Amino acid sequence: MEDLLDLYAEPFDPQRPVVCFDELPYQLVGDCMEPLLAQPGQSYREDYTYERQGTCNFFMIFQPLAGWRHVKMTDQRTTLDYAQGLKDIIQVHFPTATCIRLVQDNLNTHKPSALYEAFPPEEARQLVKKLELHYTPKHASWLNLAEPEFSVLSRQCTQQRFPDRERLEQYVAAWEHERNTRKVTVNWTFTIAQARKKMKRAYPV
Repeated sequence: MEDLLDLYAEPFDPQRPVVCFDELPYQLVGDCMEPLLAQPGQSYREDYTYERQGTCNFFMIFQPLAGWRHVKMTDQRTTLDYAQGLKDIIQVHFPTATCIRLVQDNLNTHKPSALYEAFPPEEARQLVKKLELHYTPKHASWLNLAEPEFSVLSRQCTQQRFPDRERLEQYVAAWEHERNTRKVTVNWTFTIAQARKKMKRAYPV
């Protein structure tokens, strides 16, 4: 835990960005009955029944100090999808960074070995060398700042029904663009001193 708290306390460094990375499954659903659009004095109404239209996966890439995020959508969340997400972070989103300090949870696919499963060893090695991995402790995934960003995405965008990925991607892209334009950041105030005081049980006696 203290490793991450130290990391979040460091000043912004574009050459060594702190990037939070997380994933979330999403259920696509359609309406069985046509919803009733909002009218003067009457809110939007939809029937409680729905049709399952499959699933997809969100990868959240969030640079909190820069107020920048990107949501990458995939059909699944396999080891290969994770590895491609890492490659995008390194080569597409932060190509000039000397080191990317990546915060993620301890899911079994979240290992450097995923890059070796997805790419030739020479390429995988070059990708791994650009990463400095920081894992959230067990039962403390809330320390990954991509999680609250997912919460905002849900409240502001994805709580409504989406029957297909194309429409979902349009709405998520618009949400992402709006927040990136405003450069919405995180005011992180939880320090090591506070952690040692409030979470004494987590420390050995």
